[in-house]
Amino acid sequence: MDAQNTNPMIPRNFTVERVKEETHDTFTLDLRLTKGTGDFPFRSGQFNMLYVFGLGEVPISISGDPANSDTLIHTIREVGSVTKGLRSLKEGDCLGVRGPFGTSWPIEEAQGKDVVILTGGIGLAPLRPAIYQILSKREQYGEIIILYGARTPDDILFRSELEQWSSRLDVQLRVTVDHAYPKWYGTVGVVTILISKALFDPENTFAMVCGPEIMINFSVQELNEKGVDLKNIYVSMERNMKCGIGLCGHCQYGPYFICKDGPVFPFDRIKHLFRLPEI
Repeated sequence: MDAQNTNPMIPRNFTVERVKEETHDTFTLDLRLTKGTGDFPFRSGQFNMLYVFGLGEVPISISGDPANSDTLIHTIREVGSVTKGLRSLKEGDCLGVRGPFGTSWPIEEAQGKDVVILTGGIGLAPLRPAIYQILSKREQYGEIIILYGARTPDDILFRSELEQWSSRLDVQLRVTVDHAYPKWYGTVGVVTILISKALFDPENTFAMVCGPEIMINFSVQELNEKGVDLKNIYVSMERNMKCGIGLCGHCQYGPYFICKDGPVFPFDRIKHLFRLPEI
C-alpha cells in the first residue's frame, strides 16, 4: 500500500469525468481515480477535502450513491476562490482528494422506522446518498418523507430526481420556495411549513436535517414539538473544517471536532451548544 492510501494528509489524484451545471451558482463534479482502477468507498453523510492545485482545498460532502463508489460525485456551490477554481475545471482536468472523513447518517438505525428527510438549498446534496440508500431498500423502512426548500424555483437542485421520487407512491415529497415567480404553482414559504403537511408517526421516526443553521434550529424545534425525540433527529454541522482529521482545531465545537466527531450528530448530543452565541 502506497503513502497516498495510508496518510490522510496526502491527496490522491482524481480526474474530472463530467461537469454538470445545476443552477446559476451550483455545479456537480464526477471524478475518477487518475491512475489505474479502483473504487472510493464512503458512507452517506461523509465529506472529502477537494484540493485545487495552486489555490487550496475545501471540505465538500459526497453527493453520489454509495453503491456506485467507482465514481466520486460532489455537488458544490461557488462561494469563494477555491470553489470558483473547482467550477473552472473541465473534463480531463485533475484535482486532489483527501478522505472520506466524518460520521454518517443513521441509515441502519432507521430501519423499521418512518424517515423524515428535511433539507434546504445545497443541503440536499449531503442527504442525496442517504436517499439513494434508503430507497434501494425501501421495504425496510416505514413512511419516507422528503421535505425540501429552496430560495427560488431556479435554485432547486436535482430536478429530474425530485420528479422521479415525487412520482413514487411510496414516497411523500414536498418542495417549497422562499420567493416565487408567476409560473411557480407550488408551495411558497420556509421549509418548516411542510412538516405539518407530512404524514408520519413521530414516536417511530428518525429525522435527518441538513441546511443553514437557522433552518436546522427551527426544523428541530418543529419536529420535536410534533413528538420526534431529539435523540432521533440527526443534523449535519458542516462548517469551518480544514484538516479533516481533528488535528488543526479549526472546526472545534465545544468538546467536539466537527470533522472527526461529526459532521452528522444526533441533536441531543449538541443541543446544549447549538443555541450558544459565538460557538
